[in-house]
Amino acid sequence: MVTLRALEPDDLEFLFQLENDPALWAVSDVLPAPISRHALREYLRHAGASLAEVGQMRLIINSEENLAVGTLDLYDYSALHQRAGVGITVLAGARRRGYARAALAQLLPYARQALRLHQLYCTVAATNVASLSLFEKMGFRRVGERQDWLRENTPAGWVNAVELQLILNA
Repeated sequence: MVTLRALEPDDLEFLFQLENDPALWAVSDVLPAPISRHALREYLRHAGASLAEVGQMRLIINSEENLAVGTLDLYDYSALHQRAGVGITVLAGARRRGYARAALAQLLPYARQALRLHQLYCTVAATNVASLSLFEKMGFRRVGERQDWLRENTPAGWVNAVELQLILNA
């Protein structure tokens, strides 16, 4: 069974591997650059802060074998509007095994009941067919598309971003 858990100091090497995967840099909103173990160690020192305090929360996706295979992030949290963005990242070698779907299935009741969120949303590259399919299968609906929104390391250079939203209390 896949589980979601809080970050631990022992996650340093896993996060180092994940954060330094150039293939994932295009989906983040930070400048593409390697991150040091020191920076990640500092991040882990403060990772226990609450969603309400820092507006974000990162959970580790553990496989049935209790190995870290990905992360699930809540970000851009708004207590007033009871919403948060959601992002999922799975290691390249662990993709297409159902980990992201299982993690999202665990997140939805937690977001609804424990966090009392009204909605979740996400932004997905229009070229990321697997992620679009995942979120749509989990009940998210397309609500818009931003043109040339994400910079990619491709000959075209730019890709559209699809906005998806799930109303949890519906």
